[in-house]
Amino acid sequence: MTRFHVSDYYLYILFGRYKKYGIDGLENYKKTVISLALKLQIIKEYEEDCLPLWQLCVKYDVSHSSICRWIQQYKSGGYEELYRHKQRGRPIKNMGRPKKKEPQTELEKLQAENLRLRAENALLKKAKALMEEKRAKTKDSGL
Repeated sequence: MTRFHVSDYYLYILFGRYKKYGIDGLENYKKTVISLALKLQIIKEYEEDCLPLWQLCVKYDVSHSSICRWIQQYKSGGYEELYRHKQRGRPIKNMGRPKKKEPQTELEKLQAENLRLRAENALLKKAKALMEEKRAKTKDSGL
């Protein structure tokens, strides 16, 4: 730890990214989708070539936690575990309107139409009352 409470390991990563990418390398990682082949290559370099994680982070511009997660998945379940895509976050809700149940009998059809016509009639009466009220106000203010 330094006097700024930043680990030496993180400083290695920052320094390596600065050397490779310049000042832009100090920004946060870009969210990119890493292919399975590249994940396997990173794991191979870590295990067979014994490259430190911080060098792999700099070389491939991938976060330390992502590489650690891939290594752990590969060790626990092999290629299949790494290949399996796990969905994260809250599941998507079905926001569509529920489908209306079609009236089955002639009586139900007529009752549904009657209900619709009553609602339409009430709406028209309300609109007529508002228009008459507006006319009455304009007559009163015009006198």
